Amino acid sequence: MPNMILKAAFLTCAVFSISACSDYDPVAKSDCSKVVSHAQKILGALAPSASELMSQCQSASDSERGCVMASNKKGQLAQCL
Repeated sequence: MPNMILKAAFLTCAVFSISACSDYDPVAKSDCSKVVSHAQKILGALAPSASELMSQCQSASDSERGCVMASNKKGQLAQCL
């Protein structure tokens, strides 16, 4: 179980903190509810709470949010960092 928590924490950080997402269409902060919903769908049981994801989304760049929206797999989310 602790291993799952570590994986979830890593994926959460990966979703919104790395700035390698520069080739994606920007997504405005006003669309964070869509970004959070999409991230939760991809992360499934590993997804942190919606409020935590929303907070991370609000502090992310437009490009980082675009990267998340373009992702279809957990590994792709990790590349958004």
